[in-house]
Amino acid sequence: MNGANAFYALKAAGTRARSAAWLARTHGRLDTYGFRILFYHRVSDDRDELAVSPASFRRQMDYLASESYRVIDVVEAVDLLERGALRPRTIGLSFDDGYLDIAEHALDVLAGYGFRATVFVAPGVIDGSAWFDWYRLQPDLLDWDDIAELDREGTLRFEAHSLTHPRLPTLDDHVARHEIAASKRELELRLGRPVEAFSYPSGLFGARERQLVAEAGFRVAVSCEPGVNGPLTDRLALRRRQIDGRDSFLDFRAKLGGGHDTPPPLRAAYRRRRYGVTALSVQ
Repeated sequence: MNGANAFYALKAAGTRARSAAWLARTHGRLDTYGFRILFYHRVSDDRDELAVSPASFRRQMDYLASESYRVIDVVEAVDLLERGALRPRTIGLSFDDGYLDIAEHALDVLAGYGFRATVFVAPGVIDGSAWFDWYRLQPDLLDWDDIAELDREGTLRFEAHSLTHPRLPTLDDHVARHEIAASKRELELRLGRPVEAFSYPSGLFGARERQLVAEAGFRVAVSCEPGVNGPLTDRLALRRRQIDGRDSFLDFRAKLGGGHDTPPPLRAAYRRRRYGVTALSVQ
C-alpha cells in the first residue's frame, strides 16, 4: 500500500470508528434539527477518492426518499431558512467542480425523486484555461452547453466555485478578489441569471475571503466545515459534510444524522497533506 492509499485508508478507518460510536450512542436515531448540507464531487466507478459509486449514490438517495427527506439546492434551503419555512428533514445537496459523471450517473436519480442540487463550478477550469492540479489526467467536465441546458431544466442549479480553483488564502488581495468576483460575472454571463452562491475552493477561507465574497455580491457561501445550519449560522460560512468514496452506508447515515458534526482528528493533517495549508475558518 503506497503512502497516499495508506493515508486515505486511515482516514476511512477514523470515519468508521466515529460512525460506530454514533450508532452506539443514538441507536441510529437521526438528528433532524436545522438542516445539513451534504456534498459530493464525482459519481463514478473510477478509482478516485472523490468518486462515490453510482450504486452507492443511488442507495443513499433511496434512503433519503424512504426517510421522507426533502432534498433541495443550497440557495433554496437558505431562502426557506430565512422565511422560517424550513421544515425538519430538509437536506441541502451540492456537488463541487462540475464533473460530467454527475449528469451521467446522478441526474436521473435526483430527477426521479424530485430532488434538486447545487453544482459549484470554476469557469476557468470549465473552459480549459485552468485545471485541477490533483489529477494527472483530469476527468471529463460538463461543458458550457451542458451547464446552460441543465441549469434551465431545474434539477441542477449552477453556482460559483472561484475562477480557477486556487487556494484563496495563499493569494494576494488583488488576485483573490479577482478569483471571487470574476467567477460570479463569468457564470452570470453564461447562465443569463444572477449567481448568488459561492463555494470556497477546498474549503479554505478566512475573514478576508469571507469579506471578498460579500463584496462581490454573493449572499450565500458554503464551507467544508461539518455541522448543522440554523437561523444564526453565518450565511457566508454555511457548514457542509462531504460524502466520500470510501464511506460505508453506516457512514452516510451517521453523517446525515449528526455523527460527524465536528471535525475529525485527522482533519488538520489531511488538509496539510492535500493542500499544503491548514484550513482557515471565521466560525
